Amino acid sequence: MDYTALSEQLVRACLKKGADGAEVYIQTERRLSIEVRKGEIETVKEASSQGIGFRVFSKGKMAFASCNDFSDSATAGAIESAVRFAGQTTADPNNVLPEDKDAAAVAGLYDPQIGRIAMEKKIELAKTLEKTAMKDSRITKSAGARYAESEGDIFIANSNGLAKTYRSSGCSLGVSVVAEKGDQKSSGGESCSRRFFADLRTPEEIGAEAARKAYELLDPRMVKTQRAAVVFDPDAAGSLLGGILAAVNGERVLQGASFLGARLNQTIASSLLTVVDDGTRAKGLASRPFDGEGCATQKRAIVERGVLKAFMYNTIVARRAGVKSTGNASREGFTGVPGIGPNNFYMAAGDATRAAIIASTRRGLLLTEVTGYGINPVSGDFSGGASGFWIEEGKIAHPVKGLTIAGRADEMLNGIDLIADDLDLNRGRAAPTFRIRELQIGGD
Repeated sequence: MDYTALSEQLVRACLKKGADGAEVYIQTERRLSIEVRKGEIETVKEASSQGIGFRVFSKGKMAFASCNDFSDSATAGAIESAVRFAGQTTADPNNVLPEDKDAAAVAGLYDPQIGRIAMEKKIELAKTLEKTAMKDSRITKSAGARYAESEGDIFIANSNGLAKTYRSSGCSLGVSVVAEKGDQKSSGGESCSRRFFADLRTPEEIGAEAARKAYELLDPRMVKTQRAAVVFDPDAAGSLLGGILAAVNGERVLQGASFLGARLNQTIASSLLTVVDDGTRAKGLASRPFDGEGCATQKRAIVERGVLKAFMYNTIVARRAGVKSTGNASREGFTGVPGIGPNNFYMAAGDATRAAIIASTRRGLLLTEVTGYGINPVSGDFSGGASGFWIEEGKIAHPVKGLTIAGRADEMLNGIDLIADDLDLNRGRAAPTFRIRELQIGGD
């Protein structure tokens, strides 16, 4: 089926039914998941799905309907429902559709081989991964190993003449295990996600890392409550990046619900800090040529050398703010309307090494896991449970669990005094190791 032609045909059908503007979003997808536990296959699931989302506009009123049946009767019914719903919503002069005819050039979004690789090879990968993770005698239990993949197409058309499509794929491999020592139990996990099957890390690498994360935290000790340096491992960086991300959401800014809302073009952080949103990175897990409503993605500095440079917008929120869409319309699929979200969102790498950061820390916490909400995007307050390793005189002294860390976003962002060069861009949200000069650490 020619889905591009279908999307344009359905836009015209919406207009014939009375809409004065319409968008059609078509998604087709195939998914595979394999779960292995104790060397045995627990589940193998493969399914294909498709669906259409209809967003219609009538005299400034907007409504949405969807269906997963491509028959004429089903699509006609969904269109009629959307047009009828639009008559019952509140008009907003900012309810408009994008006119952007461009698309970013993004390489490496689709692996044509991923669906041709034998199922047996994928099952064997998961089995090998679990077996490798269980090799160490300190690892006593497995929560299972997993392989997953997906491939699919997006087609979008609207009544402003926009018509675009792209194909993408992805796969992942991961495992979770438990280490035990006496009455102690410590869990650890590791995974790898890539666009191309051939780019996955080996099961031996992933398994060894999962085991290490589990057994390294055995025999933790408590430390006294104090103010000390906190070195953020890349695994824990999301607690800080997530707060920035939520605070630069253009809708939050308009609602007055962002601690960064009034700080555009002001210094908000250490001059070492640059944060980027990039939808164009080759093989990026969150890369795409256009966003969830068809606007071209781009690479933008959100924070540049400590200065807040930009917020994120979709078309409607951008119109309310008097600016243009930034290519950050997010979409969970064909069943929902566009929101606002990141592409590949990351903290730029620095010049230091991770080893040098630890060696230069007289006393502090190497933070590997945070529980809790991290930075509150409204108030800028930060708090969370913490675990990781205690640093004394530039060396790892012992693991720690059950700590808390607390502070304010301003204190944290301006307190960044070292950033490492170990950025892994094979994550959708990524950061290198970095250090905050001093935070409140709660212990004994």
